[in-house]
Amino acid sequence: MISSAYAATAASGHGPDAGVAFPPFDPSSFVSQLFWLAIAFGALYWVMSRFAVPRMEQLLEVRRAKIAADLKHAADMQAKAQAAGEAYEKSLADARANAQTIAQQTQSKLNAEADAKRKTVEADLASKLAAAEKQMADTKAKALANVDAIASDAAAAIIERLTGKTPSPGDVAAAVAGAKAN
Repeated sequence: MISSAYAATAASGHGPDAGVAFPPFDPSSFVSQLFWLAIAFGALYWVMSRFAVPRMEQLLEVRRAKIAADLKHAADMQAKAQAAGEAYEKSLADARANAQTIAQQTQSKLNAEADAKRKTVEADLASKLAAAEKQMADTKAKALANVDAIASDAAAAIIERLTGKTPSPGDVAAAVAGAKAN
């Protein structure tokens, strides 16, 4: 309610603020305002030029010197790092050459050992092969010796199964001999 009464008074042009312009926009006070602005600006300029600007220049000079020293230190460290890298590369190349030599020596030694073992194994296998061939020949001879008896028994069993009669051993032996001859 109070705010609406204040608004009504201000709108009617009656009250404490009626007809008074805002002081910075009052044309009658422009000259004095410009005068005090020039004095305040001049005082501020004088304080800044005598105290703040020299201090800032001093700080900037210190900062430039620090940056230059840091850049020089970084360049020195980079040169040292590059020298260390070159030394590392050289030692790495030497180590690779040494490893290559050792690998070649080891490879030739292993090849010689493998050849010797291979020859020993080949000789052993050759003797085992000869023994196996002799054993197979013996087994084959024994098997061939028994073929006639096995064939006779098989033929007799087949005939008996088919006909139901047991054939005579002589007839079976004659039939096997005839089949063998063909």
